[in-house]
Amino acid sequence: MTFEVIDGGLATTIQDGGRPDWAHLGVPPSGACDPWSLAIANVLLGNDPRAAAIEMTLVGPTLVARRSTAIGLAGADLGGRVVGGRRLPPGRSHRIESGETIAFPGDAADPRARGYLAVPAGIDVPEVLGSRSTCLAAGFGGVEGRPLRAGDIVRGGEMLPEECIWPSDSPGPMTGGETVLRVLAGPAPGIDGLVGIPWKVGREADRVGLRLDGGPLPDGIAGEVVSHGMSWGAIQVPPDGRPIVLGADHQTTGGYPLVGVVITADRPLLGQLRPGADVRLRAIGRDEALAALREQRIAFAEGVAALRESVGWDELARSAGG
Repeated sequence: MTFEVIDGGLATTIQDGGRPDWAHLGVPPSGACDPWSLAIANVLLGNDPRAAAIEMTLVGPTLVARRSTAIGLAGADLGGRVVGGRRLPPGRSHRIESGETIAFPGDAADPRARGYLAVPAGIDVPEVLGSRSTCLAAGFGGVEGRPLRAGDIVRGGEMLPEECIWPSDSPGPMTGGETVLRVLAGPAPGIDGLVGIPWKVGREADRVGLRLDGGPLPDGIAGEVVSHGMSWGAIQVPPDGRPIVLGADHQTTGGYPLVGVVITADRPLLGQLRPGADVRLRAIGRDEALAALREQRIAFAEGVAALRESVGWDELARSAGG
């Protein structure tokens, strides 16, 4: 036993790198909405970047440590602290002593929506279809296929690595002000009509996807079509003219025009959008999308290399693929 859950927070689930190979059976990929932050939280402890961790949304959990351990934090700053004691900022690991209670009450000063908490060796829950991620729609994975709640137990490994900080000179996706999402044109026409409009994330925003409020749209973009396959980041335009951008728990088919897809490199940005956030879409080509993904992977590898040099963990580099 590593932690006991005192309060589950708003929408706290166990997520890892996801299960991307089951869409043909109608199973969404799930996994972390912000894969970049999941990976950082994990490598801060020497874990595999895709290991299972806690995904916290807006208001995180309250946990009591049942033994001395360490945590890796990344993504949004949700006001983490040891109750009655020190702050727990993201982007670094922290030693937690047995009996200490940690809480993540949320912080409106950070515009991002999701934070990630890793434990040594990753969270130990059963694999389902090759992943430990929680699939809320189907009710499997994670802890009984649901968000964490009071009384749940979080189990991890026993390693106690020294505290370390993710290198500040390694850039990563951040949100603030207006978030620009780069998109590839889809099979349906209309992406040019969306890129010139300032959008705002609507109240309907969760792991399945989010709505964009703005417009009005030019004629001929919104509507219904024969149902076809969908992917993470797909942008559909239903008859009401409010685009839907699909997230990690997206349905695998859809019946609205698919006008574009958010590029893979911008999934971390997409996963950090909260209701009310300002968004603008920018259409790019395939070559630019591939270059952005390469740059992101290089930045991560450089961060892991700098972390390895600063703490001298050969095992951390091996587990992170460096």
